[in-house]
Parts: sequence; C-alpha cells; structure tokens
Amino acid sequence: MLALVYHGPGQKKLDERPKPTIQDATDAVVRITRTTICGTDLHILKGDVPTCQPGTTLGHEGVGVIDSVGPGVTTFKPGDRVLISCISACGRCENCRKGMYSHCSTGGWVLGNRIDGTQAEFVRIPHADTSLYPIPDGADEEALVMLSDILPTGFECGVLNGKVQPGSTVAIVGAGPIGLAALLTAQLYSPSEIIMVDLDDNRLAVGKRFGATATVNSADGTAAQQVMALTGGRGVDTAIEAVGIPATFTMCEDIVAAGGTIANVGVHGVKADLHLERLWSHNITITTRLVDTVSMPMLLKTVQSQRIDAKQLITHRFKLADILQAYDTFGRAAETKALKVIIEA
Repeated sequence: MLALVYHGPGQKKLDERPKPTIQDATDAVVRITRTTICGTDLHILKGDVPTCQPGTTLGHEGVGVIDSVGPGVTTFKPGDRVLISCISACGRCENCRKGMYSHCSTGGWVLGNRIDGTQAEFVRIPHADTSLYPIPDGADEEALVMLSDILPTGFECGVLNGKVQPGSTVAIVGAGPIGLAALLTAQLYSPSEIIMVDLDDNRLAVGKRFGATATVNSADGTAAQQVMALTGGRGVDTAIEAVGIPATFTMCEDIVAAGGTIANVGVHGVKADLHLERLWSHNITITTRLVDTVSMPMLLKTVQSQRIDAKQLITHRFKLADILQAYDTFGRAAETKALKVIIEA
C-alpha cells in the first residue's frame, strides 16, 4: 500500500509499505477514504516531536471503512464506515477512567507518532471499540475529518480549558486551523467578544467571516496594545494560544485580564518564558492539555445539525498519490491560503 513516511527531520516520502494486520484482539484495520494534514505533522517534520521515529507513517486524522477486526472487537464489523479519533484509548486504565484518554497507558496520541498513522491506504487502530465512531447515514465524510482532531482540540484545549462563558471576552492568538476551530466552537458559549490575532490578513479575513468580532494583525509588534485598547485596557477573560512559539505565549501573558485564563493549545518546540514578576498577583490560570476527544460525540451531533459548518475549514483537495504536493501547499499556507487539505485515498 502507499503511505507517507517520516524519514527524519525535514524528510518525508510516499513509500510502498505492507498493509497492516491485526496485532491485538482489540485492533481494527481501516481502509482510509479521506485523511488530512495537521500542523502537528509539520512539527514532527521540524524535529519537534522526538517520540516519532523515522520510518513511521504520519497522520492521525481520517475516516474510512472497517477492513478487518480482532476477535475482541464487539462494536464494529467489516464494511462499517467509521470516524477515527486522533486519540486511541483503552477506556480501562487509571487515566482513561479519569477521562484523560490522551494519557491512556496503552494508547493516547500514538497514531502517526509512536505507531503508523492514517496518511496511507490502510491503518491499524488499537482499542477500536473506544477509538472509532460510527459514521451516521448521509453524513458528509469531508466535514467529519475535521472531527478527528482540530474541532475537539480547539474546543477542549481552548474553549473548555479557557472557561469561555456567555458575555466573556476572548482572544485567539493564531488564526490557523486550530485557532479557527476554537473560534467556531467558542461561539457555542456566546462570548461577547472574540478577537482574532494573526500575521496573515487572509486568515484574519477568514476569522471575521467565521464569526470573530474583531481582528488584529500582529505584524507591527503592537498587537497586545491593540487588544488592550479593544477591551478598554482590561484585557481578555480568555487568551487562547494556538501557535506554539514563545512570542505568542508572551502575547497571551500581556493581554490576559486579572482573574483570566491562558489556554495553551499550540505545540511548543522550544521553551517559553513565564513572566511571574508581572503575573504572580494577577489571579490568572494557565492551562495545558493534549486533546482527549471526549467531546467528539457532542461535536458530531453539532456538525450533523449544521450548528457548526466544519467543511468551511477545507480549502484544498488532493489524491493520496499527490500527498507531497498537498504538504507543499499546506506548508506554504501564507501563499496558498490553505487551511485544511483533504487527502482522498
């Protein structure tokens, strides 16, 4: 089968690989119909994720059809259409029982990281009964790909951790796919203001179209001052960091209101400064989280009811054979105006 394989920092190749087989009783093998590329895949290619070893097939998002199941799988059978969670969870270990599926003792974020992922014709899914979701009849598969990772990540790590509430003020620093997913899902809680901050005017325009009440271009270095001016000097109740670099984390420290929350979503490859000399008395909360995908059933219903239009995040479509072109397009988003790219296997 064809698979997009990581060969070390800066190196990837579309290789011919053996079709995966059932290894454990709770496994399923899924024939991928659609997958996508995540910003985390770019972090892996930069060398920011040392747990991903050369030779690993990338990708942790997608939808497909069950090809085979192990004897311990009771919920699914060959031929079933399924949505793949980016998080594999046994549902039984101590962390799973706490709802922290991302820290499952035998799972977590393993797809496209510790084991072969979804940017291939087939993928092996551990703990299939608790890591796959049935696709409802008539559902738009492209829209559902957005539920594998970015919508739950924006919602759980940004909106829920950020304690977004009716009437609150929110700033989302980073208008990439994750930041825009946080924007779409934040509106479920009716905040009074959602300010999008980014360097890219095109993405800011998209943010405005998706429901942001104001946008700030941070290119001139005055973004924090502009956000403070928009909030009457108070700052924001929730600052969602959706980039993963020191400068944007510092910006969140600069704009969070007293008693507010900084919800970190970005994947950080280098250290970021925490300015406690300013914030020690500020009564703020700082949260970090790897998505658990506990919200997938709710978000699936929300997308199905068209309360959230997840498909508007998709800007480009490619065949699996052209996935290297898809990576080039996604990696040059400022030029190509790419958000999410769909890969059809």
